[in-house]
Amino acid sequence: MRPETGEAKFRCAATLERELRARGFAAVAGVDESGRGCLFGAVFAGAVILSPERPVRGLNDSKQLEAERREELAVRIRERAVAWAVAAVDAATIDRINIYQASRLAMRLAVERLRPAPDFLLVDAVTVDVPLPQRGLIHGDARCHAIAAASIIAKVERDGCMRAWDAVYPEYGLAAHKGYATAEHCRALELHGASPLHRLSFDPVRVLSRFPLEAEPQLELFDTAGAR
Repeated sequence: MRPETGEAKFRCAATLERELRARGFAAVAGVDESGRGCLFGAVFAGAVILSPERPVRGLNDSKQLEAERREELAVRIRERAVAWAVAAVDAATIDRINIYQASRLAMRLAVERLRPAPDFLLVDAVTVDVPLPQRGLIHGDARCHAIAAASIIAKVERDGCMRAWDAVYPEYGLAAHKGYATAEHCRALELHGASPLHRLSFDPVRVLSRFPLEAEPQLELFDTAGAR
């Protein structure tokens, strides 16, 4: 199905999930990515089947939440969801197949790790290459509880990964900007060039990189999953 467009302002709710359950779908999963616009590291995706009996209050687009609030909600999502999963596709693969396709690949991997398996997908803006009925929603993470939950766990997982990589590459300040193209990050690239985990096909990394794009890409998957 084609992604649906939305209005300029949204209210995040569980309306779509309720409508789909009324139509007979028992395991509606929300799917979203995190880190698509970053210069460093993997793109992450989350997939979540929320429980109507154990709702999580306060769900919203992860970008609209403070970091501490995201962490709190991620714990509640993992505790209360029917199932959740996170997967990631590394920077070398992003450079090889482009960020759009890498994001879709990460989403597919996250969906395939859900147990129980979903029977319908609500996806932020795109479609996922799985043989399931699905609906793509523009600004879905601000409109739909299930997609918001997926965006939160993907963002929290990726932020944790960036803090870990900060210990390996402290010169880039990854713990602060999480790999995005901030002024601090760009200054570090000017001083130090790119690390092996930067996305070499992205500007300004491509201009400043010390590593050739022809390097053999490796598909590195980081995933965690839980089910109740």
